[in-house]
Amino acid sequence: MSGHNKWSKIKHKKEVTDAKRSKIFSMLSKEIIISAKKGSDPDTNFQLKMAVDKAKSLNMPKANIDKAVKRGSGELKNEAELEEYLFEAYGPNQVAMLIKAVSDNKNRTLSEIRTILTKNGGKMVEGGSISWQFDQVGKLILKKINKNKEELEEILIESGADDYKAEDGNFIVFTPFQELQLVKENLEEAGLEIKEAGLTYLPQNLLELEDKELEIYSNFFDKVDEHDDVVEIYNNLS
Repeated sequence: MSGHNKWSKIKHKKEVTDAKRSKIFSMLSKEIIISAKKGSDPDTNFQLKMAVDKAKSLNMPKANIDKAVKRGSGELKNEAELEEYLFEAYGPNQVAMLIKAVSDNKNRTLSEIRTILTKNGGKMVEGGSISWQFDQVGKLILKKINKNKEELEEILIESGADDYKAEDGNFIVFTPFQELQLVKENLEEAGLEIKEAGLTYLPQNLLELEDKELEIYSNFFDKVDEHDDVVEIYNNLS
């Protein structure tokens, strides 16, 4: 997991751009709404706490956060119910993709994303065709670290973390997905600050593309990512 790669650099730039777009608050709201279905109290709902903390770190207004929590917990009436879906697809040059979407109408969202894929050199595939190539893991992004390498590695080992890497100015820690809350608490007790925590999908094997192929995929990625219901895209690029 260590080191840099071409796609991570491209995606990092895209995330910076995304932060300037209004879609970011919509995505955050959907994460909170889905999380709040398991309970409206962040102190007892770890998934909701992670979503709310992420929203706060990106300066989402408190009123928006509160409204999303109420919608997810069912306090707001006459609101369409949102569900989370994971679609599987291949992009150009057989890039394996998991597309996470949140929608109040699965069939509409599925149809629209399939059309985008087909028109731009990709294709939707049946569930299970690609997901086996990925592992779901916990991911923690740390704030500025004031420990030396030896101290940090000792803390990570004792916390139960699986691996770590430095990427584009961030220090990222990976955990077994079911141990995310425990590892987060252990790291905080050791004096480390957590910038962001959540679940992600890591590919078991990486695909490397030439620069021209990567540019084609990058443009393709943008078209899929622009769909209002898409909240995250995972792929197997190196």
